[in-house]
Amino acid sequence: MKVKRSERLIDMTRYLLERPHTLVPLTFFANRYDSAKSSISEDLTIVKKTFQERGTGILETIAGAAGGVRYIPSISNEEARAFIEDMCARLSEVDRLLPGGYVYLSDLLGQPAVLQKIGRIIAAQYLDKEIDAVMTVATKGVPIAQAVSNCLNVPFVIVRRDSKITEGSTVSINYVSGSSNRVEKMELSKRSLKRGSRVLVVDDFMKGGGTVDGMKSLIEEFEAKLVGVTVLAESTFPGKRMVDDYSSLLCVDEVDVRNKSIHVKPGNYFDDIQ
Repeated sequence: MKVKRSERLIDMTRYLLERPHTLVPLTFFANRYDSAKSSISEDLTIVKKTFQERGTGILETIAGAAGGVRYIPSISNEEARAFIEDMCARLSEVDRLLPGGYVYLSDLLGQPAVLQKIGRIIAAQYLDKEIDAVMTVATKGVPIAQAVSNCLNVPFVIVRRDSKITEGSTVSINYVSGSSNRVEKMELSKRSLKRGSRVLVVDDFMKGGGTVDGMKSLIEEFEAKLVGVTVLAESTFPGKRMVDDYSSLLCVDEVDVRNKSIHVKPGNYFDDIQ
């Protein structure tokens, strides 16, 4: 039975949004709605135009017998800036200041709408990169990694600082904490990452960069390739960071624990965006 265009557009949009970075042949939609390919092409043109105008993402068209359409989540610069500025204001609240200059993030990272927006913003930075996996360290980075991996439609892997019997055999490395200069250990299950994988590293907070540098070493142990590093928030660091090439959405640039004051500004995410 044929389906009305309005119904096709709704169902088609939902189908694409639920399957980012997945190539869907036009014949699939034609059979699904019992419609001609020409009608499906017209529908997809409408969806593509709407996605672009609303900043939802890109609907990529691949020509040829093996072609189809692929939805790539993205976000407009205006929407991303508005979100980051709002996050700066919320994180500048005095009661978020924790000992050691850290910022309380757990309540925000527990909100699906916030995580979804963070995932879109980070994923948009790597539109032209091939990524096979998203890596983070337990535990605060996990929801961020999950949000990003959902947008990229790739697995996420969790690096741990302690052994879990359910992980099976692991690869472990020692690394130096950038903020405390202590030697610590992190490990990853051997089954988590394939050799040659292209890996995006994400984390919630970075000070000296020791944790991120440790994950970079783990990636090398797996003979994989680092694609990029993005953190939700960074803090100003008096010494030399152990990581130079990274991006951040937020920057905690002024912290006064004694007087209980904190100021958060946008990170370097937009530095290379005109």
